[in-house]
Amino acid sequence: MTTASQFWNRVAERYAASTISNVEAYEHTLTRTRAHLGPGDRVLEIGCGTASTAIRLAPSVATYIATDYAAEMVRIGREKLARGGPPNLQMLRAGPGDGALPDGPFDAVLAFSLLHLLPDLPAALAEMRGLLRPGGLLISKTPCLSGPWHALRPVLGVMRLAGKAPPSVRFLSPARLERAMTAAGFVLVEAADHNTRPVRRFVVAQRP
Repeated sequence: MTTASQFWNRVAERYAASTISNVEAYEHTLTRTRAHLGPGDRVLEIGCGTASTAIRLAPSVATYIATDYAAEMVRIGREKLARGGPPNLQMLRAGPGDGALPDGPFDAVLAFSLLHLLPDLPAALAEMRGLLRPGGLLISKTPCLSGPWHALRPVLGVMRLAGKAPPSVRFLSPARLERAMTAAGFVLVEAADHNTRPVRRFVVAQRP
């Protein structure tokens, strides 16, 4: 079966060339994220893809480390940075559970379109919590494929066997996602849907 890194390496060029389907919702997410960041912050983004969001957010903070476990995503992201990315932005190949994420503490950990793809969500959330300083924030936006979207399960199964879908996709509801965060020791600060279908739940959670 195709591994997660193999899948994302194979689709990296197509992913990089794709356009944002809902620009208004994306810009709103950037605005809400910036509202929780400060100019002196040290920020880690996990699952950054080709660094498009990192490039937009890095000028708002002191240091920004963008990570992804797919080598091709990192290669494309580094090429973008070489063409004139923010000087405080660094890109590394790393992901939850691989022991390669940089040492904290961070003021914020960002995870966009990632949490539903992790094979061990509780362990990943615990790792993210450990990377934050007390009072630090986990800021995430997650597709929640609950309700009628469950009908996609058999379709995704077939696609996965053919190597055309990620090996792990969680069908989370907003409530289940937020319960996982509180179970990992986070306190919810903000939660909202940013006008998308399926729902993409924007959640800001704090390490006490």
